[in-house]
Amino acid sequence: MYSACFCKAVRALPETPLCRAIRLWITLHSDPFGQCPRPLLGIQGFAFRPGRSLACTSPLRQLSLLSSPLSLSVSRPVWQGDRAGMAEQRYCVEYAKRGTAGCKKCKDKIMKGLVRIGKIVPNPFSESAGEMKEWYHMKCIFEKLERARATTKKIEDITDLEGWEELQDEDKELINKHVTELVAKTNASPKKKVQAKLNTSGQLSVPLADPTVNAPRKFSGFTGIRYCTQASTLASQLCQPDHKDCLFREFRKLCGLVAEKSSYNTKTEIIKDFLKKGSAGDKFKGDLYLTVKLLLPGVVKSVYNLNDKQIVKLFSRILNCNQDEMVCDLEQGDVSETVRIFFEASKSFPPATKSLLTIQEVDASLNRLAQFTKEDDQQAELQNIAKKCTGNDLKCYIRLVKHDLKINSGAKHVLDALDPNAYDAFKASRNLGDVIDRVLRNHQEATNGGGPRKFLSIEATLMTPVQPMLAEACKSIEHAMKKCPNGMYSEIKYDGERVQVHKNGDHFSYFSRSLKPVLPHKVAHFKEFIPQAFAGGHSMILDAEVLLIDTKTNKPLPFGTLGVHKKAAFQDAQVCLFVFDCIYFNGVSLMDKPLCERRKFLHDNMVEVPNRILFSEMKHVTKAPDLAEMITRVIREGLEGLVLKDVKVRNPCPLYVNWMNVMLLTTSGGIMSSFLMGCYDPEAKKWCTVTKCSGGYDDATLARLQKELDVIKIGKDPSKIPGWLKIIKNYYPDFLIRDPEKAPVWEITGAEFSKSEMHTADGISIRFPRCTRMRDDKDWKTATNLPQLKELYRISKERCDFEVTAGPSTSSKDDEGSSGGDGGSGSPSTPHGAASANKTSENPASGWSNTKLDWGLKTLLDIFTGVKLYLPESVPGCEKLRRYFVAYDGDLVPDYDAASATHTLAQPEEDSQAERITAEWIWACIRKRRVVPPC
Repeated sequence: MYSACFCKAVRALPETPLCRAIRLWITLHSDPFGQCPRPLLGIQGFAFRPGRSLACTSPLRQLSLLSSPLSLSVSRPVWQGDRAGMAEQRYCVEYAKRGTAGCKKCKDKIMKGLVRIGKIVPNPFSESAGEMKEWYHMKCIFEKLERARATTKKIEDITDLEGWEELQDEDKELINKHVTELVAKTNASPKKKVQAKLNTSGQLSVPLADPTVNAPRKFSGFTGIRYCTQASTLASQLCQPDHKDCLFREFRKLCGLVAEKSSYNTKTEIIKDFLKKGSAGDKFKGDLYLTVKLLLPGVVKSVYNLNDKQIVKLFSRILNCNQDEMVCDLEQGDVSETVRIFFEASKSFPPATKSLLTIQEVDASLNRLAQFTKEDDQQAELQNIAKKCTGNDLKCYIRLVKHDLKINSGAKHVLDALDPNAYDAFKASRNLGDVIDRVLRNHQEATNGGGPRKFLSIEATLMTPVQPMLAEACKSIEHAMKKCPNGMYSEIKYDGERVQVHKNGDHFSYFSRSLKPVLPHKVAHFKEFIPQAFAGGHSMILDAEVLLIDTKTNKPLPFGTLGVHKKAAFQDAQVCLFVFDCIYFNGVSLMDKPLCERRKFLHDNMVEVPNRILFSEMKHVTKAPDLAEMITRVIREGLEGLVLKDVKVRNPCPLYVNWMNVMLLTTSGGIMSSFLMGCYDPEAKKWCTVTKCSGGYDDATLARLQKELDVIKIGKDPSKIPGWLKIIKNYYPDFLIRDPEKAPVWEITGAEFSKSEMHTADGISIRFPRCTRMRDDKDWKTATNLPQLKELYRISKERCDFEVTAGPSTSSKDDEGSSGGDGGSGSPSTPHGAASANKTSENPASGWSNTKLDWGLKTLLDIFTGVKLYLPESVPGCEKLRRYFVAYDGDLVPDYDAASATHTLAQPEEDSQAERITAEWIWACIRKRRVVPPC
């Protein structure tokens, strides 16, 4: 009886994603949902568990179907607007592991071992649809849920809590008691009625909710500025929406033409010709802004919260095809091609016969997709746009979602088609709409007889973050003096966080080096002190470093102390802003002024506020011995490094002298490429973690390690962590060495020893580690153990026997430059490293405790002297190749001067004499310490 009524009610419902989901559950209730796994933390997708409850619709009756393993309850209408809170909210439960997490309600710490309940929410710090947990005391979360609005998903059963199976019986009983009380109080409270209207077909209809309502907040109490999405008003005014140039197929043709050419100059000419003449060859009549914006999906970027497998999952539903088959095809590497193949083969959802889609429709669809975080909303949007697409249209659309059109053309090559200065102007303002408007205005003035066409001016825009100038590694003092013949400013590199301050009247914005908003607890109080420091400034852009400073010693505290939890441990410290540049002041952009003038302007207009707003410490250097003296001081005081800037440079373009070479942690193509290093603790008879290392391996070595290492896959599963490993949850690995005593020994070199609560080797870690050698002559017994590591740490903090010389010196030692190690790394020659759960590192030579630590700064070999290399940005690992090539005395040539190169990683121009080489050739030359014949 109930089954018949329930099915009838379902068939009467309008066709919505929720109703389709109900039908799916009815069809599959006897199956344990093995075909629809919902991943737990860290895995994408959904997991359905028998016994879960699902709220669905029926305003007239309440029904309960209890005859199957799946329990379904039908109550009141729940539509798209509140379904995000009701059906999607997840909770978990566990015992507190460390006692450091605080309760989101009472703010007290949750003591180790106590039961804590977590609310799983979108991670505002992740751009890839990640999740995080907000922890509560058991009592606190149920008190909060009592006061929650009616649309909030409550904990209605202990099985709603992921991980409840791991609890002890008495804790389960206590949770059940709280659940029973919550349900009783919820049922006793009056519910707000949801009004719905009947449409012409007799179905219920309610207005759709604003998709931005449920979008995750970036930061609590802080609104970030979307600075790359301002549209061009002039471009839209000049556009003819019905013209052929606005069709998406013409955009696809342009992408195809660009992708076919290997020369970047040719790519630019193709884009320039299209934007000037259009598809008909007379004049471009489309939307210039949208065309350029879509050509730069990786630069003018939106976050769509979709990875490859999520895209496959959604389209398997849309196309009614087998998801496993799509995943299998996805192994070929291109999700857009996978979707196209299955789209064109689909009979239930065939593609459009002719492409009539416009770029305006595509852009509007992408904007809507970027606002959605729920799978149902994303699926509906993808389904709507797919109805208008041919197979190739949808393929290009997916590539826009993935931020890669696969045309091998960067922002410079696209923007150079607009104006020679367009790329630099965009880097300065990060406002594509403004750049397009200025290009069009200049063109109109030239067309209307206003004289020759003007080139774009490069200027900063208030409240829009300026692309920061990053530094290059400097391998010696001589190299620095050669790079800065006019003299240089030598500034202390503070171990803090780079911040760009924008002030417009009483409104302040703060941006990090990655151009994202800075967390408010780090910078909010500067609103009070910046007006004191700049009494005459109503608008400005400052480049600065923010860090914690000890008010007793007036010394900066190390990196990481700015964290909201760690900062509380330093009662005698204040957050301070060290200002080192001013690039905009009172409506005037200063970017075209030399650095010496900007620095003088800064000193004339800023007054220091003690321990709050200070000038960065710097010295005007014209002689090599002065620079050597400053480097010596930096090393002895344990500071992070130096930044050298040419006093005459007009755009901030510093030369970075830093022996701590930052290596990115990457995973290439699903293979093991990041390794957790550690050491053996003979007292506890366990291996402890020290550092995570992902540098020092070439592709061939990584490929060989996949076969040689005897590992087992644990997938970060806590239950599979062996007893011999002492590790914190944050570093649970995907793979684990099967037998640590048979693990190979690696030699690890780093910048310095540091303290880290995340590692278990007495909190000792290695900063900027890289593998320098694989020691076949060592085993786990002769590798560095924990007592030896502690002694090395102690010695590194107490002793510093080194000498830096430059030019004439009274020292008996030879002049050895200003830095050593790879890429400017002046790390100790005694290797730092340790045994690990995954790897082990070398033990210093016998008698290590009596060995003098040689901290001499050495100049790298001049391997690539005379080699001029053209290295395109599109080459994989471009930044790493560039850093190493320059460090070993190579010269890089810019794009516009590619013809002068002696070697190139791109296809040589027809008139070029450059020799085609590969990335492997560069690594081979470094290994052999000489230039070898091309591979």
